Amino acid sequence: MMTNFSPGSLVKARGREWVVLPGSDADMMLLQPLGGGSDDVTGIYKPGELEPVISATFELPDAAQTGDARSSRLLREAVRLGFRSGAGPFRSFGRIAVEPRPYQLVPLLLALQLDPVRLLIADDVGIGKTVEAGLIAREMLDRGEISRMSVLCPPHLAHQWVEELRRRFHIEAVPVLSSTARQLETNSHRRASESIFEFYPFTVVSLDYIKTPEHSETFLAHCPELVIVDEAHTCAWVGSGVRQQRHKLLTRLAQSATRHIVLVSATPHSGDADAFRSLLSLLSPDFAQYPDDLSGPHHADKRRELARHLVQRRRADIEHYLNSDTPFPKREPDDESAYISYTLSPEYKKVFERVLAYAKETVRDKSGSKFHQRVRWWAALGLLRALASSPEAAAATLLARARNMSAMTVEEADQVGRRGVFDLVEDDAAEAADLAPGAQVSEDDEGNNENIRRLKDMAKAAQKLAGADDLKLQEATKQVRALLNSGFSPILFCRFINTAAYVAEHLKTKLKGVEVVAVTGLMSPDDRKAAVEELAEATQEGTRRVLVATDCLSEGINLQGYFDAVLHYDLPWNPTRLEQREGRVDRFGQPSKVVRALTLYGKDNQIDGIVLDVLLRKHRQIRKALGVSVPVPASSDAVVEAIFDGLLLRGKNVSTEQLSLFEDLIEKRDIFQNQWDVVAEREKRSRTVYAHESIKPEVVKQEVDAMRHALGGATEVESFVRDALQTVGTPLPLSTPARLALDALPEVVQEPLRTALPTSDWKAGALRVRFDTANAKGETHLGRTHPLVATLASHILETALDSVNEKPLAARSGAMRTKDVTRRTTLLLTRMRFHIHQRVKGQEQRSLLAEDCVLMAFRGAPENAEWLSEEEAEALLQATPAENIAPDQAAGFVSGIVDNFEALREPLKEAAQKRAQELLEAHRRVRDATRAGGSVSVEAQPEPDVLGLWVYLPVLIEA
Repeated sequence: MMTNFSPGSLVKARGREWVVLPGSDADMMLLQPLGGGSDDVTGIYKPGELEPVISATFELPDAAQTGDARSSRLLREAVRLGFRSGAGPFRSFGRIAVEPRPYQLVPLLLALQLDPVRLLIADDVGIGKTVEAGLIAREMLDRGEISRMSVLCPPHLAHQWVEELRRRFHIEAVPVLSSTARQLETNSHRRASESIFEFYPFTVVSLDYIKTPEHSETFLAHCPELVIVDEAHTCAWVGSGVRQQRHKLLTRLAQSATRHIVLVSATPHSGDADAFRSLLSLLSPDFAQYPDDLSGPHHADKRRELARHLVQRRRADIEHYLNSDTPFPKREPDDESAYISYTLSPEYKKVFERVLAYAKETVRDKSGSKFHQRVRWWAALGLLRALASSPEAAAATLLARARNMSAMTVEEADQVGRRGVFDLVEDDAAEAADLAPGAQVSEDDEGNNENIRRLKDMAKAAQKLAGADDLKLQEATKQVRALLNSGFSPILFCRFINTAAYVAEHLKTKLKGVEVVAVTGLMSPDDRKAAVEELAEATQEGTRRVLVATDCLSEGINLQGYFDAVLHYDLPWNPTRLEQREGRVDRFGQPSKVVRALTLYGKDNQIDGIVLDVLLRKHRQIRKALGVSVPVPASSDAVVEAIFDGLLLRGKNVSTEQLSLFEDLIEKRDIFQNQWDVVAEREKRSRTVYAHESIKPEVVKQEVDAMRHALGGATEVESFVRDALQTVGTPLPLSTPARLALDALPEVVQEPLRTALPTSDWKAGALRVRFDTANAKGETHLGRTHPLVATLASHILETALDSVNEKPLAARSGAMRTKDVTRRTTLLLTRMRFHIHQRVKGQEQRSLLAEDCVLMAFRGAPENAEWLSEEEAEALLQATPAENIAPDQAAGFVSGIVDNFEALREPLKEAAQKRAQELLEAHRRVRDATRAGGSVSVEAQPEPDVLGLWVYLPVLIEA
């Protein structure tokens, strides 16, 4: 006859103790080990077990095994840090390797209001949108609302997402890219009829891979319940082509009434109101009809409805949210000194004027079709841009065939031309954006064409300018040397591959004792990341470093741990690109309090003068006023084209000072910048509405405080790890970062770490650990879920609970005399178990097992105990011993409590019921804040386990 065990019961099976979970029956039991999480759940078929499953009781601490004052703190933290399924309203907090900032809970609260979740996270660059989206995913997984998820992102961000999900949220996702899909499909464990999106529950999918009809149909048929879309602005409906394919895919995904979609973008508007509405339509079809301007009382309902689906905050909105400081670096300088001018050498100016004359000649040539005229226009503009960049880029452009020659239509020629000249940030071909554009537009490849001869001759002249005649390069060298001498580690951003290689080679020869590395689009995303990390690793011992990069690094790799200054060697022709470059180092987690951002421009270079005056100065002015970057209006390319049209067609040099010569150009510029002011004002109003100050701060604060108290934060982790390593004989140095030799750890600790830690860590032989945010290459952040912390917590708890262990690392009992009490006081470390029953309308009830660690303390004897507050009990952990107590005396004091423990059982049960009511109120508080429907109840099961018992005695008064 099989014995039935009710959910929450403690049983013993296979040599260890388990808690019975809901869903168990007479034959099949679902069991979770004490202190374990949902990943440790095991099913046991009782008829097939060799040993019977028996009821278990949790034994009280053994008075014969007393320890010192440190034991209470060490055991308490081992229990608390070992929890993976906390009892609070946020189920995920025990399973994440990041301590969320209070402001990062706001998107989570918004998401929990929605069914399905349809949310656009549009916070400013560097605030932590990946963490905010990851929190939503982890919470929905732990609540059982989803079982699968996919992240859709540009291909160069895929591996970063895989790493972030694994490292911060313990979600093991696989990258689905053109280069990996075939390998995933050939997995021997996958059934032939099973798609990779069915077989792998968590995937990070390249937008370029999934947009094609063949792959998109498979994805639509087997799409997970939750889809996160990063860089969502690249999926807005704009014209035709790739972005339209992406938008169609997302539109079809959004048609599912149950699918959850989270869009992530720092630049959702991008200056195009129609494109922005196309994104909002993915959240709700109604938003497609909303007007551009939602100000005024008559649009209040629309603003409120959109605010349920959109969160958009500046740094200023969250920097001191709930009195929790989030340190961001200060970007300097913020005035005209950010622009560093140089002049062209006489030789460079001669070549510049020669090339400019050639460019004017080619665009004035009206021969051929409209198509050929547009090819010539873009080739000329690309040539001027390359010449302004470097002699090497100019020579490469002069010798290369214009890429849009292979286009079929005028529209295609314009599309390819803009891609090669303008700094498009939403283009599907961003990976090739740093190639020299090409100037040859003749079909004659034999080299005997007069035009080809002229181009080659100018290329030779440009190549001779390299070095001493390139005053831009000399000025950049001077600025880099000054940055290094001031203690900065700079990145130089260049527009073209040729320029980056040229600059890097020059700096290597001029900067002695400085490591210089170039990273360009010729490298794969993995190779780029490796190169940056190798540079950081090679210079950990104080060697100064300089990175020269193209815009392939302006997205995808966070560089704040390695670099703290940016020098724009080439002016970006799109302010959004400028912001992306600087955002790589100017973001949360930057250890430097100040980041430098400098921009080089040619004082007598007409090209730079136009871009600087029309675009960049205006951009910085708006950013300084609003505290956030505002994308330029959609007409910016057209305005710049019109201005360059004046430069190339009118036969006059248009510099910043000479713009006034052309009243119509001034008018176009002013109209354009006025439009930008309108967009900026609308953005300001938008940030006010969608900063979500309406979310009750007190709700967020209560849950943040409860999370830190229940699970422990960075301070508690550091204290525990240092105490635990000291106890096992491997003390951790006080330096930051601190070096921990892995082979010095006891074998019992090493063994579980061998599979949990990366092979690279074992090859290195040591970890360089820190307890705050780890940014630099080779540093390991020890959060509460890191394998080392989890292993130490598990080891200490197991040795303490092992009844045959005569020398546990943290004894479960003890006694001491201290000046911190005036009467005998007993501290109990209890572990309470709860079942949380949740029911959402239209769904079956879900029951979740949760645990909580609660300190309880009382004065006097058990039979007339005077119970203390939880705060007073907490303070006892810090009590300082004042006199020695002999082991037999300590055992006697502990026995006095254990022998009379029956008097304490009822108060413990009442405390569990009280804690269940507090948890219920917390759950309801969050449900009210998120307007979640359904019902929730919390049931304490059954009486608490007493893990530790320590007696504190007043100091004896000598006669």
